[in-house]
Amino acid sequence: MTKRHLVIAVAVILTVAACDSSSEPATSSEAVTTPPTTATSGTATTSAAATTTAATSSACTELEGTVGAAGLCTVHTETPDYTIDMSFPVDYPDQGAVEDVLTDQRDEFIDLVEDSPARDVPKALDVKSQTFRSGTASSGTESLVFEEYVNFGGAHPVTNYDALNYDLGKKAPITFDTLFNQESDPVAMLDRLVAADLEKQLPSVTVGENPIGARMYRNFALTDDAVLFFLSQGQWTISAAGPRTVSIPRAELASILA
Repeated sequence: MTKRHLVIAVAVILTVAACDSSSEPATSSEAVTTPPTTATSGTATTSAAATTTAATSSACTELEGTVGAAGLCTVHTETPDYTIDMSFPVDYPDQGAVEDVLTDQRDEFIDLVEDSPARDVPKALDVKSQTFRSGTASSGTESLVFEEYVNFGGAHPVTNYDALNYDLGKKAPITFDTLFNQESDPVAMLDRLVAADLEKQLPSVTVGENPIGARMYRNFALTDDAVLFFLSQGQWTISAAGPRTVSIPRAELASILA
């Protein structure tokens, strides 16, 4: 979550007091892939050792978190002014990117809380994660999507997204620019497909045109069958419509995929 995300979150909270919106983090429309568990005591011992090794060099160490049995790191910070909770897997292959995203989220949230007028109301940042995979374990992809529930003490908290994607075969990050053939004008096709899906999800809401172009699609996840796009609350539609996940079949995107 960038500082722009948090500024938008504050603005939305202060301007939608008359609207109804959810006060809980939204769930994805796709099944979540969780870190694997082991079936035998021998493999469990090996897995536990691997998790411990990964934890020593992961974002969890830098963020002073605790690794649980499922290979998930949890981070909890509590002060009289705010609470921060984060949960994420320690086995995502690009731990440096995980650390960068979560450190920015934490620091920018704290900065905005401390810069805001003092109010004796709860303020919280709650970051959960979802993992998606495609292809094989050696040559496929892994996606890590952070769902960020931000509450600056207003009546209407906001949910934002940040996503990381990794090519396991190339051992390199996947971005919007590398996923799509930029010469094919992917934004034009995505605008049409995503707007149509939003209109189905929100029949009583005016969807309108994509207000921010390619930046709308930077938070995505890859599965064998689809590309999922995660739209932060108020990013395209009205804030009261909540955060949105749009799943587009890969077959419909074949002409623009790189």
